[in-house]
Amino acid sequence: MTTRRDFDGKCVLITGAASGIGRESAFAFADAGATLELVDVDREGLERTALLVRHLGVAATTHVVDVSSASAMQALADDVHARHAAVDVLFNNAGVGCAGSFVGTELAMWDWVYAINVKGVIHGCHFFVPKMIERQRGGHVLNMASGAGLAASKAAPVYSTSKFAVVGLSEALREELAPHGIPVTTICPGVIDTAIIQNLRLSGDASTDAGYRERSQRFYSRRAYGAERVAQAVVQAARGQGGLLPVSPEAWITYYGKRFAPGLVRKLINGELPR
Repeated sequence: MTTRRDFDGKCVLITGAASGIGRESAFAFADAGATLELVDVDREGLERTALLVRHLGVAATTHVVDVSSASAMQALADDVHARHAAVDVLFNNAGVGCAGSFVGTELAMWDWVYAINVKGVIHGCHFFVPKMIERQRGGHVLNMASGAGLAASKAAPVYSTSKFAVVGLSEALREELAPHGIPVTTICPGVIDTAIIQNLRLSGDASTDAGYRERSQRFYSRRAYGAERVAQAVVQAARGQGGLLPVSPEAWITYYGKRFAPGLVRKLINGELPR
């Protein structure tokens, strides 16, 4: 981890902080000296993150909050702003995964994914960005998208659509907040070995494929690109001027491939290339 203490005295709020990229980002920001506001629905995982973070010598406050709930996010903002005029870094990281064809996927799946992956980001920005503007001291907004927000696959239309929405929202917000000195970074990690695959919800054709989850877990596990590497990119991004940030090699290949070889990328992500 970095030894650069350039976040001393700064407040960083991270949603989805109980595990994976959120937890590792908490460690990385703590190592840089930040005071942390940690948010998740998983109380046990959240407290574990906070305990480990405090061992690094920084203050961490936990909040068991569902980011899909506007009222819960309003209460969170009230709590945080009672102690901080504004957060310095807002990391809208909380998200869920799902896979399966469009045909056969119930509308309830769309509602669940959108409530967390899209509305969660909207709620974070809605309740925390105005105070950042009001304070007039800049800050940084980090929104978690995905490689699936750069190129869509027939295997995950619900998830891809939600992440494309985050990319679009972030792009628009980046222009709006630029005059206020608040950069917006869209994080597109790529193939990362985290618990999101274990908790993947299956729909459509994937729901009847008994081996789908196991194959997915095996693929991500073999890739062995850990959340801690994304966390380092996240902290570095918070020091920068914003923009779209692919992280893993797969994400960068998707980013450039979609622009210069879109047909090849389409075949690659949809499994149409010879094996």
